Amino acid sequence: MSKQNKAGLKARLKALWQSRDDQDDHIHYEGSAIRRILRYMKPHLRTFCVCLLLVLIATGLEIWRPIIIGDAIDEFITGQTSQTVLSSGRTEWAAGEMADARFRGVLIASAKYLLALIGLFLCNRFQFLMMQRMGQDIIYDMRNEIFAHIESLTMRFFDTTPVGKLVTRATNDVESINEVFTDILIKLFRNAVKIVGLIIIMLALNARLALYSFVLLPVVMALTVIFRLISRKTYRMVRTRLTAINTYLSEHLSGMKIIQVFGCEAQKLKEFSKKNDDLYKAGFREMMVFALFRPGLYMLSVVALAIVMYFGGRTALMGVITIGTLFKFLQYIGSFFEPIQELAEQFSTLQSAIASSEKIFTLLDTKPQIPRSEHPTLLPEIKGRIEFDHVWFSYTGDEKDWVLRDVSFTIEPGQSVAFVGATGAGKSSILNLIGRYYDVQKGTIRVDGVDIREMSREQLRGAIGQVQQDVFLFTGDISGNIRLLNEDITDEQIREAAREVNAARFIERLPNGYSERVTERGATYSAGQRQLLSFARTLAYDPKILILDEATSNIDTETEQWIKEAVHRLMQGRTAIMVAHRLSTIQDCDRIMVMHHGRIRESGTHQELLQKNGIYKRLYELQLE
Repeated sequence: MSKQNKAGLKARLKALWQSRDDQDDHIHYEGSAIRRILRYMKPHLRTFCVCLLLVLIATGLEIWRPIIIGDAIDEFITGQTSQTVLSSGRTEWAAGEMADARFRGVLIASAKYLLALIGLFLCNRFQFLMMQRMGQDIIYDMRNEIFAHIESLTMRFFDTTPVGKLVTRATNDVESINEVFTDILIKLFRNAVKIVGLIIIMLALNARLALYSFVLLPVVMALTVIFRLISRKTYRMVRTRLTAINTYLSEHLSGMKIIQVFGCEAQKLKEFSKKNDDLYKAGFREMMVFALFRPGLYMLSVVALAIVMYFGGRTALMGVITIGTLFKFLQYIGSFFEPIQELAEQFSTLQSAIASSEKIFTLLDTKPQIPRSEHPTLLPEIKGRIEFDHVWFSYTGDEKDWVLRDVSFTIEPGQSVAFVGATGAGKSSILNLIGRYYDVQKGTIRVDGVDIREMSREQLRGAIGQVQQDVFLFTGDISGNIRLLNEDITDEQIREAAREVNAARFIERLPNGYSERVTERGATYSAGQRQLLSFARTLAYDPKILILDEATSNIDTETEQWIKEAVHRLMQGRTAIMVAHRLSTIQDCDRIMVMHHGRIRESGTHQELLQKNGIYKRLYELQLE
């Protein structure tokens, strides 16, 4: 390859990669995301109510603790209450008896405080365990729902949606929502109850001193509102840029071989650094928002504490309030700003969860472009008769981009038919339409006389075995890749299928045989070995209709004969449809159809087409040359 051509190819690759901009910035979910999140909690409503009750008890115990200490200070340490009682003349306790009484009172107060701590610990522990269990159950169901929905979407969706985005939806975004159920809802309730409880108890102790404590509350509320507005945008920015970097990583790690072959490492590193820098800046902005809000709120709490100490100290010295009451106020004012700060931060975390949920619900609301029939027709048995009746098809739905134009043909059960033609003629599109991975715009496709739009999709696809040019193997072992989680297929059937398609010749030479490990995409196996495994997989499912999409290309010489034998055995007794560029592999087919610009231009056997002296003969002669 010349340097000029190589440079031009690099430029086209770069343009292709850069054209896939992240679409998350344009997501605008219609509806109430938080209301929809809460629907997932409906089956766990009883557990949630028990947790709320435990939170109420824990909050009450937390507010009660300063009262225990404050009353003990007044009653038994400073003796202000006791001295008032003595001076009234209603008791004649001696000093020793008073000391003993105070000591007993301190012990009783300590016991009360210890019981409060134990009760607080037990309530928090059980509430935490119950909420964590509930949250994990909800997230478990949500992840299953997301994956099941992704499986239901049509191929057109996967043609236009990056894999990394879907991975982010099912992992990072779901984990963000997990915080709502396990942490945020309970803390929002607890902090709201705590704030209301503190306001009531402080007003009940001393209304004037309570008003001094609340003098900075408007400033706190204004700061909280500003923080919420800024943090919401920041959280959304972080989630969007996290999705972008996950999408980039997923795509480019899968295409690392291409990057290295064409020497694009430096350019790709530069692109990744740009996305990484965007995520870093978003995270730094998020950190700066908290770095301003938390110290600001802490400073206000210190100022409020100073105000209470000043006015409360003067009031205590004047004898209007006791030292114990002042202690309670100081404890409460220290606890008053903490839930306000937590509320603001929890609202921000809630905004992050809402931003994630909007993306998830947008995915869940994506409707499959191929609708299911409400009352599908179930055939007793699929025999394999396929009929295309004036079919027109376009991937985009635009009539200017017809891939198939008025295509009609019939394939009888047990026949073998091959489609040939130039790239883009529409051969693979026919195969995709038979399995109803896309829907036609005009015309009808029938299997055994029934419109496939009226058939059960599961029954239709279950009757079709498809072997593609690019074989995908899953991480696991050879046996699992042939069975594909279908436990109805026995180990003996797996071995029989492997023997029939010649895959057993290399499998049985492996150290662990059918238990040999398969890495991601089967990278440790040759193209021919992967192809033989795909033949074994197809044969194990015993389909009535066999589709071979360039299944005999990209194979090494050693296994070429094995592949040909495997194809011949697979086609026996089945309706077989092949797409192939190598015409030598399809000469024995019952019929060959020549595609050109989306239409069937020629049809017949190999010999008949050669005698027509048309497109097929020219293709044949080009390959001979």
